[in-house]
Amino acid sequence: MVQAYILIQTEAGRASAVADEISRLPGVIRAEDVTGPYDVIVRAEAGTVDELGRLVVAEVQRVPGITRTLTCPVVHL
Repeated sequence: MVQAYILIQTEAGRASAVADEISRLPGVIRAEDVTGPYDVIVRAEAGTVDELGRLVVAEVQRVPGITRTLTCPVVHL
């Protein structure tokens, strides 16, 4: 299982709606509004890195109001 944090910037005033919609996507563990340089932080999981990439590109980035994403895979050192 591959897990990652997805840091999301949104259009002004859209963070709550974006987090709510993303939280319903399969593979999303949690989506929360935050303050700082990013507006929403998502914890997601998938079976492989490729599946994680498809989740981000085909599902998350299609949510209206998102302007930029940064995906940070979790590593176990």
